[in-house]
Amino acid sequence: MTNHVVQVEGVTRRFGAVTALDDVSLDVPEGELVGLLGPNGAGKTTLLSLVSGIRKPDSGEIRLFGRSPRDAVARLGLGTTPQETGLPPTLKVGEVVDLVAGHYPDPMPRGEVLERFGIGDLAGRQTGGLSGGQKRRLAVALALVGRPRLVLLDEPTTGLDVEARHVLWDALRQYHADGATVLLTSHYLEEIEALAQRVVVIGEGRVLADDSLAAVLDLVAVRRVLVSVPEHAAAALTRIPGVVSAERDGDRWTLLASDADAVVRTLVRDDVPFSGLEVRGASLEEAFLALTGGEPVRDAARAADRAADRAAAPSAEGPTAVPQGVPR
Repeated sequence: MTNHVVQVEGVTRRFGAVTALDDVSLDVPEGELVGLLGPNGAGKTTLLSLVSGIRKPDSGEIRLFGRSPRDAVARLGLGTTPQETGLPPTLKVGEVVDLVAGHYPDPMPRGEVLERFGIGDLAGRQTGGLSGGQKRRLAVALALVGRPRLVLLDEPTTGLDVEARHVLWDALRQYHADGATVLLTSHYLEEIEALAQRVVVIGEGRVLADDSLAAVLDLVAVRRVLVSVPEHAAAALTRIPGVVSAERDGDRWTLLASDADAVVRTLVRDDVPFSGLEVRGASLEEAFLALTGGEPVRDAARAADRAADRAAAPSAEGPTAVPQGVPR
């Protein structure tokens, strides 16, 4: 039987009258790299807070390595980086790494973990003097110090430039290749495409899709139709059945449609004058728009995730990467 590192069964979590997660089930076998994709307020942060044991579900069950995530023994195999991090400003980078490493029986050497994330030259710098991107790389590095079997990363590359983002991607790929399980959320759709073997799309507290990247794209079968039409015919494009969205750049339109052939047939049938027709495959972003209907999540759902963020946010007074296996 496959060894499931994370098991989420029928979990619901509410914040007052707001339902952040609604009967969510999710299994993550050992060794997978899973990307959670969804807009702000979709429930991604709430889900990670439940898996890490920071919060408890209102109903349903969560198992981490076969135990309750509130069990300190289960959290010994967990490394995590939340969206918001605070580091002790007067401690040096190397000292913070040593502080966290001291909680584990076989930690990664300081030099190795810093070099993985391209910050080896910062060991002697106080964390208070780091840039936002450098702090973010350090926070993710600290999640790996204890050689965790499971890594939870909530928006890991927020604030990083392109080069730093690719350094972090390479580090995560290498760590995953060594046998670790990784569960990450991201707003960077390129990031999900670059890293994830499996994509779980979450919207308004529910799982909308859970499959391989290729299967998620095939599931929605969204296509991009590029076409030029004169001004007097532009209004007809927005009335074509199956068009998810329509964006204009001069006389050039980009349509997202579930059936590109039907779009072309409609243009011909309705005698819409057009030229420069192109049909292209969907990106992950376009597939996501189709899965969610292209609509923004409800304000209530956004409020729920913001509440979860505030509740899970560490104090700015102390280290944020306290090992998850160490009771607070």
